[in-house]
Amino acid sequence: MVQRFWIDSVHATPPKSTVVGKLRGLTVSRGTVTGERLWRAVTCSQANGCFDNNSYPLYKESDCPYMSDQLACHKHGRSDLGYQYWRWQPHNCNLKRWNATEMWEKLRDKRLMFVGDSLNRGQWISMVCLLQSVIPADKRSMSPNAALTSFKAEEYNATVEFLWAPLLVESNSDDPVNHRLDDRISVQILWSAEANGACEELDGLGAMELAMGAWADWASKVNPLKKRVFFVTMSREWKPESEGNCYSETSPIDLEGYWGSGSDLPTMHMVEKVLSKLSSKVSVLNITQLSEYRKDGHPSIYRKFWEALKPEQLSNPASYSDCIHWCLPGLPDVWNEFLFHFL
Repeated sequence: MVQRFWIDSVHATPPKSTVVGKLRGLTVSRGTVTGERLWRAVTCSQANGCFDNNSYPLYKESDCPYMSDQLACHKHGRSDLGYQYWRWQPHNCNLKRWNATEMWEKLRDKRLMFVGDSLNRGQWISMVCLLQSVIPADKRSMSPNAALTSFKAEEYNATVEFLWAPLLVESNSDDPVNHRLDDRISVQILWSAEANGACEELDGLGAMELAMGAWADWASKVNPLKKRVFFVTMSREWKPESEGNCYSETSPIDLEGYWGSGSDLPTMHMVEKVLSKLSSKVSVLNITQLSEYRKDGHPSIYRKFWEALKPEQLSNPASYSDCIHWCLPGLPDVWNEFLFHFL
C-alpha cells in the first residue's frame, strides 16, 4: 500500500502562495510570540488572562454568514459569552492589532491555505469571519467542493482556502473525504527502507518522526521568496486529571505555569529537532500551551450534532460534550492574530 504524507504541502500550488497547516498529535516548544505567561496583561485582574469587552470579540457570531453550526455556540444555546472576550498579551511585546483591510493587502494576488483536520477548518472559518466584513457581498464568493473550499475576494484577487487532509499519514486507498475513525482498524506501524527488506516496528513517536522527516524533505525544497510555510502546533482535548471535562466550564484555568496534557515533552523535542533543520523555511505558530488554559472555550454541548443523541447521552451532558473544537468567536481568532502578526 503506497503512502503519501499530508501535513502542510499542497500539490500544484502556484508562486506567491502561503500555506498554513497544523500537524495532528504534535506539540513544540519553539516559537517566537508565545511569551512566558499566557492570557495575562499588566492591566488585567485575572492571573492568566485579560478580559476585554471593549475591543473583543473581533466579530459577532451572527454577522458571519460562513459560520459553522459546529462552532456557533451562542446560536445553539450557550448563554455565557465570556469566552468571546479574552485576548492574549505576551510579555515584553505586543501582538499587532487585527486589521482586516491590512490583512487583505498582505494577501493581494495570493492564496492563503489552511491544511488539515476539523481543528484547522475551525481556524479557517475564523479567518474567513475575520476578513469577510470588509468585502461587499457581491465581491466575495465561497466555492466548496469535496476536499477544497475557497473563499475569494475579487477586489484583492486573493483566496483563503481550506484543504481537508486530516491524517498525519494517508494512503492512496483512503477515501478523499471520509476519514471517520470507526471505518478504520488498528494496525501496527511497520517501516522498511527497501522493497524486499525486513520491516521495523515503530511506536507512535517513531512513526510521527518518520512522517515529520518526509514533510521536512518537502519543506526544505520550498522557495521562501515564493511561498511561506507556517507550522501550527496542536491544541488538545481538555481533560482534567480528575473526572470531568469541559462541560459547564465558563472561565480559563487560573493557574500560573499550568502545563496541560498536550504539552508532551518527548514529542515536543522530536518536533523541535526536525524543525531546527529547516532554518528560515518554516515559521512556527506555537499555540499549544496557551490553548490549554482555555477550558472555557470549547463547544461542549452547545453545537449541532450530526447524529441523534441517545437517551443515555441526553441524561448525562458531559458524556457527549465536545472538548476538542473551539467556539467562534473565540480562541482560533487569537491563533489568526498570531498569523497576522507574523505576516
